[in-house]
Amino acid sequence: MIVGMRFDIVTIFPRFFESVFAHGIVRRAQKEGLVTVEAHDLRDYAHDRHRTVDDRPFGGGEGMVLKPEPLANALENLGVRTKTERESSRSEGQQFSGSAKDQEATRVILLSAQGQLFTQRVARELAGVERAVLVCGRYEGVDERVNELYCDMELSIGDYVLSGGELAAAVVVDATMRLIPGVLGNEASGEFESFGAADSEIDVDVLGVPRSQHGAGGLVDYPQYTRPAEFGGLRAPEVLMNGDHAEIRRWRREQQLRKTLRNRPELLERAALSAEDIRMIEGMRRGGGANS
Repeated sequence: MIVGMRFDIVTIFPRFFESVFAHGIVRRAQKEGLVTVEAHDLRDYAHDRHRTVDDRPFGGGEGMVLKPEPLANALENLGVRTKTERESSRSEGQQFSGSAKDQEATRVILLSAQGQLFTQRVARELAGVERAVLVCGRYEGVDERVNELYCDMELSIGDYVLSGGELAAAVVVDATMRLIPGVLGNEASGEFESFGAADSEIDVDVLGVPRSQHGAGGLVDYPQYTRPAEFGGLRAPEVLMNGDHAEIRRWRREQQLRKTLRNRPELLERAALSAEDIRMIEGMRRGGGANS
């Protein structure tokens, strides 16, 4: 029997996700039982006549804040206990087997502009748990006590502000579930791409180039080309069509470094680079090659 990863999303707009997850890889993964995604209406857990989920912030200021009671009710209805209760259960061995795979059965995540940046590394970490519960912030945010009591992580998908956490939740689900074994038709697709995992050791060939283009880890991918060989007056690089795989690896590595230097230079600061990588980057910087 297939046991897939489960995503529970707490939101005031559950129908937002109906079309988002009805297509492509997410739809197929759900159909095959590899992933389960369910959105829960926060208003169902507000017990006053008007199903109120927000109120004005203490201390004044613009906007409204999501109230703690409905969120706590929703999380507890989903079987989520406070962090203190979960920690107590772990220490007493009541809930977790202690295996490397399932050190944490459930991860509770608040989507917020104040959170740490969601990256491929975080997605890879989440893909190793059984369930992720995503709390979608709205308005001016969520009462901080919910974060302190229940949430294991506070995530932001970028340095900008969205109207709510629904779009961010969709991004987290999509990026995470494609790393779950069996979701992608080709398992290597989740590794040989931008921000792919680093090799345990950098395996270089005689040209000093990693045998896999994700060998340095965390860089952007190299540019891709397909048929026709000529389009719009531009021809695909000849090196990709000459059958020399060592030269292709070297060209791809150079292009990967060039594109990273041009679009995301900060990634180079923490990447595992070979001596040949460094020589190529220095040459690009001297000749202005990052933009060529």
